[in-house]
Amino acid sequence: MEKFIVEGTGEGLRGNVKISGSKNAVLPILAACLLTPEVCEIRNVPPLSDVQYMAKLLQELGAQVFFDEEKEIMRVQAAEISSVEGLYEMARKMRASFLVAGALLGRCGCARLPLPGGCQIGSRPIDLHLKGFQVMGAKNKQEHGVVELQVKNLKGGEIYLDFPSVGATENILLAAALAKGETVIENAAAEPEICDLADFLREMGAHVEGDGTDTITIQGVKELHGATHTVIPDRIEAGTFMTAAAITGGDILLENVQEEHLRPVIAKLAECNVKTEMTEEGLRVYRKGKLHPVQVKTMPFPGFPTDMQAPFMSLMTVAKGTSVITETVFENRFIHAGELQRMGADIKIDSRSAVIEGVDTLTGTKVKATDLRAGAALILSALAAKGETEISDIYHIERGYHKIDEKLRAIGAHIRKENKENE
Repeated sequence: MEKFIVEGTGEGLRGNVKISGSKNAVLPILAACLLTPEVCEIRNVPPLSDVQYMAKLLQELGAQVFFDEEKEIMRVQAAEISSVEGLYEMARKMRASFLVAGALLGRCGCARLPLPGGCQIGSRPIDLHLKGFQVMGAKNKQEHGVVELQVKNLKGGEIYLDFPSVGATENILLAAALAKGETVIENAAAEPEICDLADFLREMGAHVEGDGTDTITIQGVKELHGATHTVIPDRIEAGTFMTAAAITGGDILLENVQEEHLRPVIAKLAECNVKTEMTEEGLRVYRKGKLHPVQVKTMPFPGFPTDMQAPFMSLMTVAKGTSVITETVFENRFIHAGELQRMGADIKIDSRSAVIEGVDTLTGTKVKATDLRAGAALILSALAAKGETEISDIYHIERGYHKIDEKLRAIGAHIRKENKENE
């Protein structure tokens, strides 16, 4: 088991950081490659464990996958779908494994997939996915932790989502691309990752309109062709490094970012007395004064992203005054608060709200990453803490951050990776 050792120096991080391609965008795009027998080339693909798991899943279903990790290019060709059944091991490790359901329904009319896993941040049922598929004519059966989907003639329909679920919107988009007739998704998710998937589908020959709004319309086509696509930058990785600049009082230039994707984070950082400037080279983030406390409420895009809630909580632990964070998306997403308290943070949880009283100093100790974004929050707190912090279970962190320790060292952080078994 590997761990990170972080030594707080009291100095601000300074330098340039290149942001990787978006994990949350690339996974549904890779699933979309199953919709055509032709070659798809995906660029700016981050070499993360979740991406590797998705590649293995595509291979299990019959696709040929080649990944040039150095160039961050992945080529996928699903000339034939040899299996419509996903293995439990892939589903257990990665919730996004269920995104192949829509593509398999569109291409083959059937799928047999285990219920998905992933980070334990709260209930993330697939009922909205299944509701959409049902409107399109698919029947589903669940038993022994497996979902079986079957349809003779996939057809379009009007689908209203009770909640603007990103995963359900993506899965329905994938199924609708090859369905007969028109599909309308109302109360659809509007995240940038949805728009990136829609862009890729259009490049493949799909007819998609309205992405980025709450109503998406898809006109089904008979077939899709191969395409070359460059994945958008990861707005959550960018937000994490922005918070690193803020919590250490540093000055960081983020390369390969899209400012419009980061507006909710930029706005909250401004309230915290953290400055941002968009230049030709990238987004500069810096702090020269004291941190101010804020109130944060997570919401679907364009609201404040739930994936930035844990990193922002770390920031608020050292902002003088009282901050309140309300989590509206996932009910179990305050698990990291207990680990931050071990470092000296003053946090009180009341249902879906966290009240944080800023402290003068955090102290390094042994902590554990409970999920992907919680792990990132612990790194941020460790950078601002006095002494050494040991973070275990870092496999969670490496699901969503490519070489985060190397990127941090390049801007002045004292962080290293160790193997517990070699101690």
